[in-house]
Amino acid sequence: MAIILNLLISALAIAIASYFTPWSHVDGYVTAIIVAVVLAVVNATITPVLKLLTLPLNLLTLGLVSLVINVLMVMLVAKIVPGFVLDGFLSAAVFAIVLAIVTMIFGETSAEKK
Repeated sequence: MAIILNLLISALAIAIASYFTPWSHVDGYVTAIIVAVVLAVVNATITPVLKLLTLPLNLLTLGLVSLVINVLMVMLVAKIVPGFVLDGFLSAAVFAIVLAIVTMIFGETSAEKK
């Protein structure tokens, strides 16, 4: 049940991030749920491998590489999911930052209810 709640919170955060970033577009709530699922799968499989491979560079740049990896994962999801459009790297970066902030806000409120 917690996984479904987290996916719905992520889908809501994706819809809100799409609303606040003018260079991104999500067709609807179903597409936002699909984006949340695909992003969760990508973050569970590909992201840890990339972060492990780039660990020395990440230490040198004080974590900036992690931000770039997150943006690249959002861009990958935009390529995979039809109905989710980003204009470029800058729009994906703004989208990823807004998504992280909104997820943090809604994740905090759902954690307090437990």
